[in-house]
Amino acid sequence: MAINISAQDLLQAIAEAGCFQQVTLHTEGPIIKGYGYISARLFVRFYVNQHTETIAFALIQNQERIWGIDRDNRRGWHQHPLGAPDSHLAIEPLSLAEIMQELLSILRRLQMFEDK
Repeated sequence: MAINISAQDLLQAIAEAGCFQQVTLHTEGPIIKGYGYISARLFVRFYVNQHTETIAFALIQNQERIWGIDRDNRRGWHQHPLGAPDSHLAIEPLSLAEIMQELLSILRRLQMFEDK
């Protein structure tokens, strides 16, 4: 499965999620990486490498991953569930919009985001 995500696609999905106070984004060749800050101690670290077909979204609280969704060549698509972030649960492929919806669902469960 080819990963075809541009920096513009990622920024659009982040903007549409509506939960980020600040976003930093860096691109170099096939790599897009950065952070989306929800609060001072809660942020999403994201990484996309189109060459290795890797995607990683990790929700970080107090410097520890508490949830995430990844795609890599070793495990395929998988989730690091809330409450067990070191686990790897196989999932179906997700679009950027679907990843953001999963993130918003987690933030609602944590009472860190309310729909406007």
